[in-house]
Amino acid sequence: MADKRRDWKTRQEDSDGIIEGRNAVTEALRAGTPIDKVYIARGETDSALGHIAAAARDRGIAVVDCDRRKLDGMSVTHSHQGVIAVAAVREYASVDDILNAAREKGEPPLIVVCDELSDPHNLGAVIRTAECAGAHGVIIPKRRSAGLTAVVAKTSAGAVSYVPVARVANLTACLKELKDEGVWVFGTAADGDQLLYDADLKGPAAIVIGSEGDGMSRLVAENCDFKVRIPMKGKLNSLNASAAAAILLYEAVRQRLE
Repeated sequence: MADKRRDWKTRQEDSDGIIEGRNAVTEALRAGTPIDKVYIARGETDSALGHIAAAARDRGIAVVDCDRRKLDGMSVTHSHQGVIAVAAVREYASVDDILNAAREKGEPPLIVVCDELSDPHNLGAVIRTAECAGAHGVIIPKRRSAGLTAVVAKTSAGAVSYVPVARVANLTACLKELKDEGVWVFGTAADGDQLLYDADLKGPAAIVIGSEGDGMSRLVAENCDFKVRIPMKGKLNSLNASAAAAILLYEAVRQRLE
């Protein structure tokens, strides 16, 4: 019975923001509803689904081809007609919006970059910490990442209303653009060549947090100016992604208070 209650609760959490069926998704796109992703059954050649995919891509929304069984698992109405959209709780910002937020405050940018953080609870926790630490924004990739869904909003305790979140098509290109703007990129890695506390986080800084299982991807790691490590004194060799983000962000806060 307890397992059934947990399954029901998880299903209710995941159903928040779900838009099912061709007409409902089409109307949401037409109305300009903020949408995180559109999932379409793989192999479907229906013209209506093709129009939905094209309309979503025109708005910069990620379109994911997936197995029909995945749609069945996401569905609440059991009548998804081969398409489900997940609503975003707010519009995404741009990277320029984040940099401008720092300029308006007269502060060196402090940005969190999440490299394929797929767990919505982790992303929500990172956004909450970013808000508390006074970070100017969070950047996530368009694909292979959690987005601004209702679960993320709940986990962030409302921080998504205050922290600009930008979603980019190419994370490595984004890091290069940040460096062109004078931002130093600090990646977190267990084999980092610099101890966290020796890093200079007082200036313009982007802190890269790797994925839950694999850490930073190779290309992202190669585009970091510095790779820093958090000292690990126990038997485990890694921290939860949101915990690592909190340690890095508050070291930046400490340094900026000096």
